[in-house]
Amino acid sequence: MFEYFFQCPHCWEEISMLLDTSVRHQKYIEDCEICCNPIELEVTFQDGELIGFSANSIGQ
Repeated sequence: MFEYFFQCPHCWEEISMLLDTSVRHQKYIEDCEICCNPIELEVTFQDGELIGFSANSIGQ
């Protein structure tokens, strides 16, 4: 597992997520731990190294 820190696209607070390095490409929705709004995460790993990350707001 890999802990990654980033800003929530809704409330702009810094949050962290645990990312699974064993899955090369992931795209899923996770709620912000501060404001509870949904965030679409897209994560890419290569050889266990993070090579791509995006966190986008999902309109409600």
